[in-house]
Amino acid sequence: MSGAVRCAIYTRLSKEDEDRQGDVSESIRNQEALLTAYAADRGWEIFRVYRDEDYSGADRLRPDFNRMLRDAEARRFQVLLCKSQSRFTRDMELVEKYIHGLFPLWGIRFVAVADNADTQVRGNKKARQINGLVNEWYLEDLSENIRTVFDMKRRQGQYIGGAPIYGYRKDPADRHRLMVDPEAAGVVRQIFRWSLEGKGKQEIARLLNARGIPNPNRYKLERGWPGVPPGADGQGLWNKTTVWRILRNEMYTGVMVQGRRKKVSYKSKALIDLPRAQWFRVENTHEAIVDRSLFQAVQQGLSLRARGGGSGTPHPLAGLVKCMDCGAVMSRTTNVRQGKAGPSYLRCGRYADSGGCTRHAVRLDRLVELVAEQVRRYVDLCCPPEALPLLPAAPPETEALERERHVLSARLAKTSQALKALYLDRVEGLVGPEQFWALNQSFLDEQAGLEERLARLEAPPCPESRADASDRAGELLKLEPLPRGLAALLIEKVEVGERNRETGEQQVRITWKF
Repeated sequence: MSGAVRCAIYTRLSKEDEDRQGDVSESIRNQEALLTAYAADRGWEIFRVYRDEDYSGADRLRPDFNRMLRDAEARRFQVLLCKSQSRFTRDMELVEKYIHGLFPLWGIRFVAVADNADTQVRGNKKARQINGLVNEWYLEDLSENIRTVFDMKRRQGQYIGGAPIYGYRKDPADRHRLMVDPEAAGVVRQIFRWSLEGKGKQEIARLLNARGIPNPNRYKLERGWPGVPPGADGQGLWNKTTVWRILRNEMYTGVMVQGRRKKVSYKSKALIDLPRAQWFRVENTHEAIVDRSLFQAVQQGLSLRARGGGSGTPHPLAGLVKCMDCGAVMSRTTNVRQGKAGPSYLRCGRYADSGGCTRHAVRLDRLVELVAEQVRRYVDLCCPPEALPLLPAAPPETEALERERHVLSARLAKTSQALKALYLDRVEGLVGPEQFWALNQSFLDEQAGLEERLARLEAPPCPESRADASDRAGELLKLEPLPRGLAALLIEKVEVGERNRETGEQQVRITWKF
């Protein structure tokens, strides 16, 4: 049969096909049986059968589709046989490129049995082009219908995504509803508390790594959850970007937020970001992990955090101080003379603009002390010093500590198992000496760090008397220095007026949130 015509068979089926019935593989087999019989009746030799299951007709990244195109370009067969033109593609651009363009150059004859499409038949081209347009219109309508259904579900607050955000899992009884994952939710709450205390994203990531807490991707991988790309766990370490995404995500307050991005078109996998006004936002769809007031305080802290003086450290009132006349946020500036930095000042952010506003300059340390004194008075009204001895000692976070002990113990057990498996692989010659020693040292270092952290957690806490607790509480309430998190929580804004040149007086007005 060396002189026989070599024929390639291409089959495809996807979830978009209306005629999909029963098992996918059975439908593929039916296509193959039909096409094999068709080829046999004509005495064609079957070169290969190409199969793509669960791939759209508009998908250009189908594995066997691209393998078939490479073989066609290499002239390894003379006929490409499909059940219909839509099985080959629903994209009109691909119809023109291959069926009417490259296939004739490569000496490939295209035959679609159900459509009576055959590039060898003269006058058949217009029918194939009409089929191509119909297939593309069908795909476009289908895409629009699917988007309409998804948008309806989003408006109803149903979760339609894949793997949910860290801290939640899908309800086994309803995959469109989210449930709190207690272990991860505890970590999320701690991240928000640290941010409110004034800790930066990088510092929070360092604290999480020091405690041996796996990052979201590693956490999902360890539990066998889907939706994590290979190698995306980053060795299980946290970074500031991951922390920032958690701190900015409103879904932790019980609000379902979806539709932040969309595909450019049904023919492209590229995504574009949508403006906030076009997001789908539905409240009270799932249990909140973070209280709304805490979330808002953290958002204000993140938005107002300003860097100055070259140190990268925000001052306690960063972003809260505004010009009393034009309302612009006042920026920090520091004079440097003879290589030494002098005191820092705040001035109107529009001062640099030509005629924008006047300086409204105020010395930063004096303003901070003035505001701190007002905050102390505010706090004294809520918690007077004479009431401190009557306050009970704050209970330890036993639940959080116990949860952390559990996580560390589990990771320690997995590290020990990994070491044993590594030794066995070395004995059997599956791992080379250099790779063995590198992996062995890595596992031992991780094991030592986990053991050290676990030992610190299991050490008995030092007893603290009520008097000691009261003294410590008194020291904290002195607010020296003023905690940035507390300032952001209590103060809406601090307005600074222009200094009176004659009297030297400068008005400062504090607007409280409560």
